[in-house]
Amino acid sequence: MKKIVLISCVSKKGNNKTRAKNLYKSPLFIKSLAYGQKLNPDKIYILSALHHLLDLDTEIEPYNLTLNKMTKSEKENWGKKVIEQLQQVSDIKKDTFIVLAGQNYLTPIQNSLTNIETPLNRKKIGERLQYLTNQLK
Repeated sequence: MKKIVLISCVSKKGNNKTRAKNLYKSPLFIKSLAYGQKLNPDKIYILSALHHLLDLDTEIEPYNLTLNKMTKSEKENWGKKVIEQLQQVSDIKKDTFIVLAGQNYLTPIQNSLTNIETPLNRKKIGERLQYLTNQLK
């Protein structure tokens, strides 16, 4: 059984093509990644509005897309694609998924994952940052 961390993408990005883990520049992403690494998971992926499930080392161009502006149907389709990709790299029924993401990124996938932890669930951005800062001490 694997432990997999899923981190949502953020709007603040660099300007050049780079590895996904280096593209996102917000304090929320940086702290989420550091916390995810502290958990010693088998794998960390980014939940990307454009790329769906994104490996940290995949080189990508900057983009401007968010689930926050998608319709319910678009979010559901996004979630189905993420689950399809997760099924290729994990056992969605047996592996544990720690989702460090807001409700828009969590809702479309949570019912498909059996073992899920959501430490940031229902927290506002400031509360997420405070939680992550405390966990990293």
